[in-house]
Amino acid sequence: MSAVPSVSSRLPVFPWDKLEPYKKTALAHPDGLVDLSVGTPVDPVPELIQQALVAAADSPGYPTVWGTPALRDAISGWCERRLGAVGFGHGNVLPVVGSKELVAWLPTQLGLGAGDKVAYPRLAYPTYEVGARLCGAEPVVYDDPTELDPEGLRLLWLNSPSNPTGKVLPKDELTRIVAWAREHGVLVFSDECYLELGWEADPVSVLHPDVCGGSYEGIVAVHSLSKRSNLAGYRAAFVAGDAAVLGELLQIRKHGGMMTPAPVQAATVAALGDDAHVAEQRERYAARRSALRAALEAHGFRIEHSEASLYLWATRDEPCWDTVAYLADLGILVAPGDFYGTAGERFVRVAFTATDERVAAAVKRLGA
Repeated sequence: MSAVPSVSSRLPVFPWDKLEPYKKTALAHPDGLVDLSVGTPVDPVPELIQQALVAAADSPGYPTVWGTPALRDAISGWCERRLGAVGFGHGNVLPVVGSKELVAWLPTQLGLGAGDKVAYPRLAYPTYEVGARLCGAEPVVYDDPTELDPEGLRLLWLNSPSNPTGKVLPKDELTRIVAWAREHGVLVFSDECYLELGWEADPVSVLHPDVCGGSYEGIVAVHSLSKRSNLAGYRAAFVAGDAAVLGELLQIRKHGGMMTPAPVQAATVAALGDDAHVAEQRERYAARRSALRAALEAHGFRIEHSEASLYLWATRDEPCWDTVAYLADLGILVAPGDFYGTAGERFVRVAFTATDERVAAAVKRLGA
């Protein structure tokens, strides 16, 4: 028997490894690869954020898990200004080391385990399932969370705008779900990392008073600076909402040493205090989205949802891996829909985070 327990055996195969053969095919295209598979930012980090990071580079001491008072002010102020939250204080916010870390380890940090259930959308970011499996809880998928059996349901993930589909939950839908969860004592975490990237809808946070009734009991929102500010490499994110839940997480994360580096904390303050760079980045993405959508539709694809986020949820009404292979022959790499659940097996997710030059190359190939 091995002295190292095989925790990884609980987990699904890391999906992105399956794309490697198709990436090799796409790389062989005479004009090179157009990688639209992973939604990683490619545009520069805004100058004011870089300056804040550099100015805080001389940080020899340990940062705190809760962050500096300036960081907590910046997060709470942004939540009030951008999300409509009311009466936010430092107890309502907590910085985290990138949102993926939080998603993966949250069930463990909440003390969940065997006999507990973690629910998430039928089409979803794979890390929700990973988080459940890491702690030994039961992962459960839903179409409508209010139709779930609340017995044993300890954590309910919402995701609006959705990754991968770009679907946005309307305000009245969020209100209904939050009310149901409170009635049954189910903790709600709402992944809102794409909230500032609405195109054909205006996404609403669960922290908005019209949704939560002015109380944050039992609800927490998850936000990231990776997409809005091109800070994926900084690992800058935060959670906001129920002070009791965040207070418990703070104590646990102190013991775990889950500290956002001090220069990143300073950069986050600068990023949350400036809306101009967000508007500029939105314009870049809007142009890329428009060009790719038109090219895909002209090529015979159908786009569903996609009213927000950084992706187009596209189909040719065939198995997703057939579409991946077809586009790879054109030198274009996309993500197969079944990465996000079996309900996506006839779709592909097309990111519009490539450079203008690479997006133009994809458009040209699709038009040929």
